[in-house]
Amino acid sequence: MDFVTDTLFNGRRIRALAVIDLYTRESLAIEADHSLPGRRVVRILDRLIELKGVPEAITSDNGPEFTSIVMDKWAHENGVKLDFIRPGKPIENAYAESFMGRFRDECLNENVFISLNDARKKILDWREDYNFRRPHSSLKNMTPWEFHVSKTTEIANLEMLNKMG
Repeated sequence: MDFVTDTLFNGRRIRALAVIDLYTRESLAIEADHSLPGRRVVRILDRLIELKGVPEAITSDNGPEFTSIVMDKWAHENGVKLDFIRPGKPIENAYAESFMGRFRDECLNENVFISLNDARKKILDWREDYNFRRPHSSLKNMTPWEFHVSKTTEIANLEMLNKMG
């Protein structure tokens, strides 16, 4: 999970929080707004838990939103390990850094955002393309969604075999 900053056409700053599943490479969320404090990060993570379940761990840098009391309390209450990279060592969160670079190059740098709603729409379109239409070599040339479905089906089949005896 990481943040990236950009600006609207009128010069007003926006921030985007990206949450990525390191196993499926799926972009779970990209939330854009003028401000995304720790409480908002927690609300985004709560929404993701409803959709995807509780993660074992979340890797991030030491940004104030991630090291806040509200985030620490959320992690403790949900049994999630917060794994902070060492300051100045972005390589320790290499996949997130790579994703953010791709997001910046392919979406943020390629678009002019007229408004916050315009930015949200264009970011959502890019995220959908990334998850549903773009194969990844690291996923055996499947999209993140195809890989997620294949692993979910594989697990369900194993569970059914185990029940059968």
